[in-house]
Amino acid sequence: MRHGQKPCGRRLDRRLFLTKAAIGGATIVGASALGGLDADAAFAEPMPSLDAAIPAAFAEGRITAIDRSVLDVAGSHGERHLIQLTNATSVWKLRTTTAEAIEVGDGLYARGVTMPDGTIAADAVWVNIVNVHCTIRGITRSRLHLAHNGHEMVGRIMPDTTTASYLGGALTSDLSRMRIGQTAQVLGAWRPADNHIDIARVTLGH
Repeated sequence: MRHGQKPCGRRLDRRLFLTKAAIGGATIVGASALGGLDADAAFAEPMPSLDAAIPAAFAEGRITAIDRSVLDVAGSHGERHLIQLTNATSVWKLRTTTAEAIEVGDGLYARGVTMPDGTIAADAVWVNIVNVHCTIRGITRSRLHLAHNGHEMVGRIMPDTTTASYLGGALTSDLSRMRIGQTAQVLGAWRPADNHIDIARVTLGH
């Protein structure tokens, strides 16, 4: 999913106001100020900054420490990020959740604005999010066995959460049409403890 349309003038004004409020030390960064909040938005192209003095920021890496509302993150290229959560930060971890679900050792993508001290005030954080194209190698009642770039993976089917989309159709909880050998796009949350994936959505025939 990509941001293909420019927001209307009112949306632009709201985004600018909220990012300026964050820089000014306000406790709220508008949760929709910088783009979408669903899981797909983590992989969308970043929206351009509205003001060169208020740079939009995007960070990724592994959480090494949590100090109250600040996440200390080691980036995958050796960089360090300090991610400030606010009372309006949107948090995704398989589903929309709260900051209490975030743990040391989790991976994340974070989107927000850079503060004067270099921290990133986050409007959205996606924890352990995985989005892979793969082949279904096995199906059981509670798991999908998947192959991705020569590696075997296990996807866990989560009751009341996992959905499927067939041939571009609407999401459904009916998983009975999945077949071994099908190619699929799997979106879910990585489990650091066992390296499995809790599946949020399987898209087939796209």
